[in-house]
Amino acid sequence: GAAAAPLPEEDCMKLNPSFVGIALSSLLAIDLWASKRLGVCAAEGSAWGSARPLMKVIEVSGHGIPWLLGTFYGLCQSDSSAAREVLLNLLFALLLDLVMVAVVKGLVKRPRPTHNKMDMFVTISVDKYSFPSGHATRAALVCRFVLRHLVLAVPLRVLVVLWALIVSISRVMLGRHNMTDVLFGLLLGYALYGVVEHCWLSPATAPALFALW
Repeated sequence: GAAAAPLPEEDCMKLNPSFVGIALSSLLAIDLWASKRLGVCAAEGSAWGSARPLMKVIEVSGHGIPWLLGTFYGLCQSDSSAAREVLLNLLFALLLDLVMVAVVKGLVKRPRPTHNKMDMFVTISVDKYSFPSGHATRAALVCRFVLRHLVLAVPLRVLVVLWALIVSISRVMLGRHNMTDVLFGLLLGYALYGVVEHCWLSPATAPALFALW
């Protein structure tokens, strides 16, 4: 009889998956499973549904709008050149964070977990995507910034770190994100702080900006 036609290349790939492909698929499956199990505040009827209002307050504390408005207000009210320099760089850090998270979300386009309830505080178009967690990115960035540039007593420094961790954990508990979204967000925020330090704005490097204040 006639020889069998060769399988299309894509079918061969499916029949002979690479080790890397299998590993990534397995990790993704574990991530989705564990994230769903940890989404204990994803709805009122969830295991910890009664804690959902508290988790949503924590969600707002890590949202970009309160941080941007608070930083801008402090910048306008400050009468110290040193404080204005710190606040202007914090504003730059927050804007950089928003842009980078939006770009990565738009490129990756990972959907939010299926158990997420879309009642988030002030969202934009890319917020329908999940990767990375903007709250986790912002928490890591602000945490590093505050610990580096504000003189705080040890208990307050501990509270800042705890706040960043709680904000990040709350994203999975609320069902907003998968664990990998949060972990990558923390790493991205940590790295973005290095960019802010490298591009630090000062009267010497950005005189036009400081002239506005």
